[in-house]
Amino acid sequence: MRPVRRPTRRVGRAPRPHNRVAIHAGHSQGEHTSMANSTVEKLAPTRVKLHITVTPEDLKPSIAHAYEHIAQDVQIPGFRKGKVPAPIIDQRVGRGAVIEHAVNEGLDTFFREASLEHNLRIVGRPSAEVIEWPNEKDFSGDLKVEVEVDVRPEIEVPSLDGITVTVDAIEADEAALDAELDRLRARFGTLVPVDRPAKSGDFVELDLVAAIDGAEIDRAEGVSYEVGSGELLEGIDDAIDSLTAGEDTTFRSKLVGGDHAGEDAEVSVTVKAVKERELPEADDDFAQIASEFDTIAELRDSLRESVEQQGVFAQASSARDKLIETLLEKIEIPVPPQLIEDEVHNHLEGEGRLEDDEHRAEVTEASTKQFRTQVLLDSIAEDANVQVSQDELSQYLIQSAAQYGMAPQEFVEALQSANQLPVLVGEVARNKALAVALGKVTVVDSNGKAVDLTGFVATDDEAEDAAEAPAEEKPAKKAPAKKAPAKKAPAKKAADADEAPAEEKAAEEKPAAKKPAARKAPAKKAADKAADAE
Repeated sequence: MRPVRRPTRRVGRAPRPHNRVAIHAGHSQGEHTSMANSTVEKLAPTRVKLHITVTPEDLKPSIAHAYEHIAQDVQIPGFRKGKVPAPIIDQRVGRGAVIEHAVNEGLDTFFREASLEHNLRIVGRPSAEVIEWPNEKDFSGDLKVEVEVDVRPEIEVPSLDGITVTVDAIEADEAALDAELDRLRARFGTLVPVDRPAKSGDFVELDLVAAIDGAEIDRAEGVSYEVGSGELLEGIDDAIDSLTAGEDTTFRSKLVGGDHAGEDAEVSVTVKAVKERELPEADDDFAQIASEFDTIAELRDSLRESVEQQGVFAQASSARDKLIETLLEKIEIPVPPQLIEDEVHNHLEGEGRLEDDEHRAEVTEASTKQFRTQVLLDSIAEDANVQVSQDELSQYLIQSAAQYGMAPQEFVEALQSANQLPVLVGEVARNKALAVALGKVTVVDSNGKAVDLTGFVATDDEAEDAAEAPAEEKPAKKAPAKKAPAKKAPAKKAADADEAPAEEKAAEEKPAAKKPAARKAPAKKAADKAADAE
């Protein structure tokens, strides 16, 4: 909880946008529940002002606790820590400080209860101001607080009746099958030195030296790199194209790591060796080495099923995206300007690109669409009464932990420490809501043929069994297939490898009050970001 300050100030972060997470009190008032009176004033479709009045009686528990806290903090000769009487605290510290401490401690509870009373869905950063303070002499008089905060707008979900979504037809032809087989062969290929210029697909061994203004700032030797992969430095593919072993060149590139990240450097590169990948013959011997099958014919049949299944996953992902686009075009969803501005600023600050106006425009557009999409899916979830079971949440946590390379328990602890578990509950609910919506529309392929997405949709009554594929990811996490092939090559993992990490989530903070002039209670640190995790 941030401290009471004088004069008016903005408060720290609220929960990450789009998640209905109560603001939890950061104190220990036992089981006391405030009965503060409150009214809500609508300032805009996405912003409200709460007028909260707390009587002296309702503030008493916070005042008592303030004395306990201050008694633990102050050192007064003749008194043990925690045993300083209230009258001595009044003399040495002052009742003004006690009131400030009490308001800081109780404000979270007052705000949370008022939000729940008025069914507000908080999505932004609260800004609190104390309008009237209790009397410092005897604590009489009401505490009056105003809190402005962004909220989720109320919308009416467009009708799904008559909506048809068109996706690409599955092209499980021999060319696609051969490409899948070649990818498997490449995994078992061998690198053979060649005496010719490097070309795309070759593997080269490189020595690199980076310099800025003629001064060497970094070097690396014996770097293995696949030409054309684009996974090293911008411009390196063009630089080494057509070079043979023993040749060198220089090029300019923007560094992506280290102390000079983002700076332009002159890079000298020497090609030490050029190797090409030699693929094994696609025969029965290869099938036995690379898979569970005895013949190449059996392996090709299994790969054909894999290609078709990947096509279904791609169709489901495309159908979800296009359905969202269709619904967003049918409805106007107001967006909180300050919320988006904060999101964009944090994103650009994390990338070190605050001055990049072009990228700012891109991130602003993406953040705006993300907000509108989540509001839409939250509303669909409410209309369909979507519930998230413990098993569903556990499965989603396990999947997400794997994406971050973390043990499930470690991932859960990171989320709990940052109060982000409700964020994942919201994600699962939105995924299920999208599955419900997808089950109510018609999906056809580009040939006009109906597409069976049974494994990816749900009815209202089946919402708890819906696929847990995130709405925004490409390719999305897939729901379990209706049936798997009898035998599978270990090399083909369908679309698992490309799942994108979940979005980073910001930590939760609470509103703080302010009063014109005096000492401050210690500030409470905001929770750290989970997982990257924002």
